Amino acid sequence: MSMYRQMWLAIILSTLLALLGGLLASTLNARSYLTEQLSAKNTDNANALALALSQQRADAVMVELAVSALFDSGHYALIRVVDPLGKTTVERIAPVTARTVPAWFVRVLPLNAAPGQAQISSGWTQLGTLTLVSDSHFAYLALWKSVVQLVVALGLSGLLGGFLGVMILRRLHEPLQRVIKQASDISERRFVLIDVPDVPELKQLALAMNSMVTRLKAMFAEEAQRLEVLRISANYDPLTGLANRTFFLTQLLDSLDTEDAAGGTLLLVRLANFSRHHQRLGAPAVNELLKTFALVLEQHAAQANAVAARVGESDFALLVPGPTGAHDMASKLLAGLVEASAPLTGGGPVAYIGMGKLQHGQDMAGVMAQVSGALVAAEATGDNAIREAGGETIDDDHQTADLIRHALASGQVRQLSFPVLDQKGQLVHRDCTTELMLDGKQAWQPTRHFRQVGEAFQLMPLMDLSAIRLALGKLGSEPGLAGLAVSLSARSVSDKDFRSRLLEMLKGNYEAARRLWLEVPEAAVIQHLDSFREFVTNIRKAGSRVGLGQFGRHFSQVDALHDLGLDFLKVDSSLVRGLQYSTDNQLFLKSLASVAHKMGMQVYADGVIDRAELTALQGAGLDGASGPAVKEPI
Repeated sequence: MSMYRQMWLAIILSTLLALLGGLLASTLNARSYLTEQLSAKNTDNANALALALSQQRADAVMVELAVSALFDSGHYALIRVVDPLGKTTVERIAPVTARTVPAWFVRVLPLNAAPGQAQISSGWTQLGTLTLVSDSHFAYLALWKSVVQLVVALGLSGLLGGFLGVMILRRLHEPLQRVIKQASDISERRFVLIDVPDVPELKQLALAMNSMVTRLKAMFAEEAQRLEVLRISANYDPLTGLANRTFFLTQLLDSLDTEDAAGGTLLLVRLANFSRHHQRLGAPAVNELLKTFALVLEQHAAQANAVAARVGESDFALLVPGPTGAHDMASKLLAGLVEASAPLTGGGPVAYIGMGKLQHGQDMAGVMAQVSGALVAAEATGDNAIREAGGETIDDDHQTADLIRHALASGQVRQLSFPVLDQKGQLVHRDCTTELMLDGKQAWQPTRHFRQVGEAFQLMPLMDLSAIRLALGKLGSEPGLAGLAVSLSARSVSDKDFRSRLLEMLKGNYEAARRLWLEVPEAAVIQHLDSFREFVTNIRKAGSRVGLGQFGRHFSQVDALHDLGLDFLKVDSSLVRGLQYSTDNQLFLKSLASVAHKMGMQVYADGVIDRAELTALQGAGLDGASGPAVKEPI
């Protein structure tokens, strides 16, 4: 029973006890008073009648006439005269009549008044003994009316007390609910502060819990800061703050090879006349020029959710995922570089840009060679220039979008899954990937090949809903399956219609929903943090688990991780690639796992390609892994 209900019950019981106690005390006092009055009346009336008869030296006839006259007044239940020998000479008994007072009331509260007795005498001669009992009907009626009035009065008092209780409980309810909500949030791994109530007891409790939450936040902030230092030292250029060459090449490899790769655009940027600037300006000024370049690149990268890196002494790179206006972006980037660097470079060219499209399955060395050739061609112009590497022709996007819609509508969709194992080799859940069959061709193609078109034509919510529908169906048909994980796009998380339809699906498949894992890319969460927070709350209420995928690329920007209530993290494959050779990344992952475990989250690694990486992960304290090196459990 809730505390609020217990308080209500306590108020009701205490009020009832007080009212019943008051009613009982008043009723018993009234009965005692009426009993005493009846007894006194019996005695007084008996003495008065006996005295009157004695003074008149009445004979038997007169005694009978006097008794009859008094009895006929209707206020007596019994008048009896007994002679000295014990023989009844006169007796009048009132017949039993219907009472206006309930019979149960008379039985429960009887008025046992003592009868009045007096001696009738003539001179010194005793004529008899008079016994008189008054009719108690009027006393019962008075007692009944008194009890009814008391019940009404106490009932009104109870209602007034209940109203005051409501006012008091309402005053307590809101701060109490805040404290309860905070405790519930902590149990769900969301650490939030609440307003301190005015109620002294709740104030102390709220202050204590706020203090605990503040200490936890401070601890997580310190851990996050330490982790960020480790991540930056391992993967970022110390001068410009951009990603270093090793980290960038890992990201590029993932963009070409991983299952979720969505293609994109690669831009290589070169600072013009670097040697001449170094001789003319000196090292400190050139370093400032490089920082200026890096700042412009970082600003454009943030707008497009891209990765900016310094890949050489005067060379930079920008890896832009998904569909973008590549030419427009390159033009704006070049203009920004020229404007920002003009005070330091003076006249002449500032930057050259080579660019090329990325497609899944391309060879990384070949891509770098093509884009480097485009960069050399831009440099050969002798002026600020942009050149694009030759690439494969792209199918008509509108036609592809129509084929995707038709495949989703006609059910030409299937789902494959790959194991995620814990450190003991046991299955935790399975990662899902969805394939489509377009235009009736007997060839299944992964949806990742169409992600650029899906994003451009807002088809990702439909594709994600289709994937979840398939996952719920498989979970429903296979009760022994540990769980299935489905990755959602940024557009889906921010779409209200998608979220409402998803919740309807989960509520209609509660048992299957409890084994569904939903992961959202870290970059999507950063872009839509408020929507994602609401998304997490609703999904966890529906019974499913929610976590972040591709985690670690933007670690420094996920400052609200402690109050999202996540169930798991999946570390980005770029932090796993070559882990056996990077002690810094090993230390970073070990610290990340420690912090996540303190917050009640599990941590898994994505994209593990060989046994060496898998072995290195075991020492990092992660809960499990997936990728080509992770085989089906026996």
